[in-house]
Amino acid sequence: MKKHYKGILIGIGFIALSAMLYYFHFFLFHDSHHIFIYLLGDIAFLPIEVLLVSVIFHKVIEDKDKNERFKKINMILGVYFTEAGVELLQFFSREDTHLPEFQDCLTIKPQWDTKDYKKAIKQIRSFNPSLNFNSHCLMTLSEFLNSRRDLFLKLLENPILVEHDTFTDLVLALTHAQQELSSRKDLGQLPENDYRHLMSDIERAYKLLLLEWLFYMMHLRKSYPFLYSFYLRTNPFDPNAEVEIQ
Repeated sequence: MKKHYKGILIGIGFIALSAMLYYFHFFLFHDSHHIFIYLLGDIAFLPIEVLLVSVIFHKVIEDKDKNERFKKINMILGVYFTEAGVELLQFFSREDTHLPEFQDCLTIKPQWDTKDYKKAIKQIRSFNPSLNFNSHCLMTLSEFLNSRRDLFLKLLENPILVEHDTFTDLVLALTHAQQELSSRKDLGQLPENDYRHLMSDIERAYKLLLLEWLFYMMHLRKSYPFLYSFYLRTNPFDPNAEVEIQ
């Protein structure tokens, strides 16, 4: 009750003020008929006013705010892929021996539209990656994730990303993989069960990374064609990709 007490008092105050103004009008002109005509007209227009203000105008403002937040989120995604994401994609594309099984989903073509991206995202979601890293791969990944630890922490602290669940899940998965890898004394001498546990954490992060990359590329196609062109020409999953424009 205390939570809404202030609002209730304000509402009562406005009603009392309205009643006083109507009384003052009647006191001056003694014309109740005129008062009730306009009062009824105002009440009749009230549902339309609520529709305009609460639904239509609110929706326009909400959509504008949503678009602004979406732009900020994708700016942060751009920083992430520049600083860490692209290198991780290159690493996994070199070390994933099962890549040919789903490479077509990631070999993005210039003519792809939203429908193609949604199809690729659906296929990646249904795919369960299976990685078999040797000790050298594990140590390389551990060193890289450790070097980006501060970046991951800063991303998790950003309040804008609270609305972007998939990216938050990705950063959490990478942070967890980093903690697991850095906690092992010797990545070259792991029990089989522990090795599979580590690989499951890495595979989870890998799948989320692929999904987020496809979402990001779909956004770039519409909003930033020049960046989109560069990423197409440097796609680590496309064996025919060339950064030089022929």
